[in-house]
Amino acid sequence: MNLLPKSAKDFGSVDYWEKFFQQRGKKAFEWYGTYLELCGVLHKYIKPREKVLVIGCGNSELSEQLYDVGYQDIVNIDISEVVIKQMKERSASRRPQMSFLKMDMTQMEFPDASFQVVLDKGTLDAVLTDEEEKTLQQVDRMLAEVGRVLQVGGRYLCISLAQAHILKKAVGHFSREGWMVRVHQVAHSQDQVLEAEPQFSLPVFAFIMTKFRPVPGSALQIFELCTQEQGKPVRLETAEQLAEAVRERQQYAWLCGQLRRMAGLGSVSLDLCNGDTGEPRYTLHVVDSPTVKPSRDSHFAIFIIPQGRETEWLFGMEEGRKQLAASAGFRRLITVALHRGQQYDGMDSIQAELSARVMELAPAGMPPQQKVPFLSVGGDIGVRTVQHQDCSPLSGDYVIEDVQGDDRRYFRRLIFLSNRNVVQSEARLLKDVSHRAQKKRKKDKKKQRSADTSEDLPSAPGQSIDKSYLCCEHHKAMIAGLSLLRNPELLLETPLALLVVGLGGGSLPLFVHDHFPKSHIDAVEIDPSMLKVATQWFGFAQSDRMRVHIADGLDYITSLAGREEARPYYDIIMFDVDSKDPSLGMSCPPPAFVEQPFLQKVKSILTHKGVFILNLVCRDLGLKDSVLAGLKAVFPLLYVRRIEGEVNEILFCQLYPEQKLATPELLEIAQALERTLRKPGQGWDDTYVLSDMLKTVKIV
Repeated sequence: MNLLPKSAKDFGSVDYWEKFFQQRGKKAFEWYGTYLELCGVLHKYIKPREKVLVIGCGNSELSEQLYDVGYQDIVNIDISEVVIKQMKERSASRRPQMSFLKMDMTQMEFPDASFQVVLDKGTLDAVLTDEEEKTLQQVDRMLAEVGRVLQVGGRYLCISLAQAHILKKAVGHFSREGWMVRVHQVAHSQDQVLEAEPQFSLPVFAFIMTKFRPVPGSALQIFELCTQEQGKPVRLETAEQLAEAVRERQQYAWLCGQLRRMAGLGSVSLDLCNGDTGEPRYTLHVVDSPTVKPSRDSHFAIFIIPQGRETEWLFGMEEGRKQLAASAGFRRLITVALHRGQQYDGMDSIQAELSARVMELAPAGMPPQQKVPFLSVGGDIGVRTVQHQDCSPLSGDYVIEDVQGDDRRYFRRLIFLSNRNVVQSEARLLKDVSHRAQKKRKKDKKKQRSADTSEDLPSAPGQSIDKSYLCCEHHKAMIAGLSLLRNPELLLETPLALLVVGLGGGSLPLFVHDHFPKSHIDAVEIDPSMLKVATQWFGFAQSDRMRVHIADGLDYITSLAGREEARPYYDIIMFDVDSKDPSLGMSCPPPAFVEQPFLQKVKSILTHKGVFILNLVCRDLGLKDSVLAGLKAVFPLLYVRRIEGEVNEILFCQLYPEQKLATPELLEIAQALERTLRKPGQGWDDTYVLSDMLKTVKIV
């Protein structure tokens, strides 16, 4: 039996509804959910002793069920004589105080201020089928009548899918009348969440429009959004902000529906925000592993990434997350990253906070009431201590934070908030500092302090930084490139001249300075804030052998190359400078640093046997090929070393092809250089093997 109208306009027709209820008979038809699905929001906004008018009641059981639980002052109206007769017959003996009247809601016969609540379940949606003039006029009459029959302080409670044109009309009408406007998303039970084919692809909302006494000359408008049954409403400034917030909830519901219906949608990520502030609190990535054999316990799991470790390849890159999901053995794994600046009270509280929300992302076939495991590394949420936060005029907002690594050691990081998943600079803290911090944190836990404080670790970086340890793999590879200078036994006694463009935390030039005692280093940094950061937080210090020049690297090298007399020549030139333009396919270096005219200037200040070392981060394969071709044109001998698990590639450039070293010879020189550097009294990281950094080097 086809009960759908030929056109959406028929929803506003008396004849359509008469025919509809004749054909359907006495079987209840529930728009947008049953009483059990809506009772949470209904009980929140309707008091048992209030007088309630239900407009467009149809043959829904909602009024009857409200009556049965104590809401007995209910009047129901509908335009269909057929349905009113059915409802009277159904409730006459069991619900004597409830009335059913045939009445047009655009021309109601009740006196002004007769009701404290007007309840509408889908009626506004049924009438407002388009935005044609005739339809809008009919809706205006309906809403005006709702306002007339409500008392001051009364509420129009409208259950709706909140499609854009309906939300615009309802919010616009009542806000102009000076009413308080609240939109409340109706929560679903877990069984509804796990339905493979839910009744509606859009979420259901309740509009709660509260009638205020008119105040002449007042322009006050109140807009609120409530996203959970008992959640605290969030105040919004404009109707447009409210519409955008509802649209985001609808898009989220659509995504959840897609994830329920199918797996393998590709890379899916979303932010869950703090309900009070609107700031991101959790970032979720959905990873499907179709090769995992289905079983009752392999459907679904949640993995909480320890604080500060979201930048690691396993958690921060799509391929890493796929590997994590496959090794975990679940058909769907959701990784959850915790945001800095948010307070977390431990794994149990995170699990309680996320349980209902992540169930909306469960895969199809998930058994009802199935327990979902929450996983992590070591069973805890890690440690992140924000030491300092500031804003650079050039680099934007940044933070200095200390995090605990997988070996329980602590690391200090510089993060630009414009690219919060990338560690700009990193240094390891000395063990005694980590130990003191651990003891202090245990003491602070008794005071129930946030993990994000600025006092847990000492701010004396010169005493706390392990300067012998290079955290970044690309820095290790760049240092290994000094092997191309040959004569490893003599390098420590050779007055090497180095130019490093891009200071960051200063760990790269600082390592060279401390391990090559005769070296002289010029470091160029465009952002004076970074020199302060490196000095105050990363143990960097200038000396008579190491000077920092605050300048644009392009201008600095152009100036050196333009000198007719006393032009300096460098044995090593290193570029480790990032681009501030996120739209480019190459984030390091900026494109101007690899244009051929500029590369000719670099060439002009490099010694005959010198090495130009470049950190290249380029996701655009065509652009990368162009960069390599340009480098090859200026530096005929070009080695490439790919950093495993990262986008970085380290390029070693020399001027003369006859200087080429075969891989065995290069590794032998690297081993000899490492033996020279591992001298007594000089700190050295035992995990850092120079020759390993060069094993996969290829000549372009």
